[in-house]
Amino acid sequence: HSLSYHIMAVVTLLGVAQDGGRPQPGCTRSCCENLTEQDYRCPVSLAVQTMNGTTLLVEATRDLGRQLRMIDNPSIDHLFITHAHLGHVDGLGLFGRETMSARHIQLHCSPSMRALIETTPAWNQLLQQNVFEFSEFPRVEIDDVVVEFIQVPHRAELSDMHATIIRGSEKSLLFLPDHDSWVETLESHGCESIRAFLQKFSIDVALLDGTFWSGGELQGRDMSVVPHPTVEESLKRLGTRRAEDPELHFIHLNHTNPLYDLNSEAYNQVRQSGWSIGYETQQFKI
Repeated sequence: HSLSYHIMAVVTLLGVAQDGGRPQPGCTRSCCENLTEQDYRCPVSLAVQTMNGTTLLVEATRDLGRQLRMIDNPSIDHLFITHAHLGHVDGLGLFGRETMSARHIQLHCSPSMRALIETTPAWNQLLQQNVFEFSEFPRVEIDDVVVEFIQVPHRAELSDMHATIIRGSEKSLLFLPDHDSWVETLESHGCESIRAFLQKFSIDVALLDGTFWSGGELQGRDMSVVPHPTVEESLKRLGTRRAEDPELHFIHLNHTNPLYDLNSEAYNQVRQSGWSIGYETQQFKI
């Protein structure tokens, strides 16, 4: 997939699963039983390769090895972290001495996330060893790409949550893998609708939180403890895609999500509405 130099920046989707991946550890339900290796999915992550060959990574997952092979194993120059929940940070240690022994990766995250890294011994050690160096936030210019962080409401036990917008010379892509609800996100940005929100930030391609298809998906668990807008709700708010709408791909799918099944009624409903489900190795030229 990767050439050292591109005509324009390229974003590659390196994972589409919720933090637990697919199959999820400990799951004995039909959603995770009898999966072949072709059915395995990594937690969400993005690679951005600029026109000059600089590589940016968004999120550090435990599947880093598999994900970097999707883009021919480049060295990582910049790392962006959206928030502190497990699947977005549990690969940070892989950059250290035990594995990659990386040096001087520019780390971009919020002050809240930075404070957590500084006070977590295993991560602080990576700073002491010069694996990571904190760098610009909330707007970063790298070659022909600008990355912007925008805060969105999401349960903040450890850190706050920021979506990222990646702007190239031609297009802008929104990476919004997690948030609590459309009501809160839209209200926090003074928007009446999802379309108004995407328009406010001039988005051409949106990768949106698709964690759960519906409200009854976690058998025996209170879903209010892990709030996310359901894909059903997002479709209801969006309706059918219009000619002027941006591309929209649902990502961060929980292992229980029927959207993994291309023959499901849920998958068919998304496609018939004109929207899409993201897939690993999917590329966007921006």
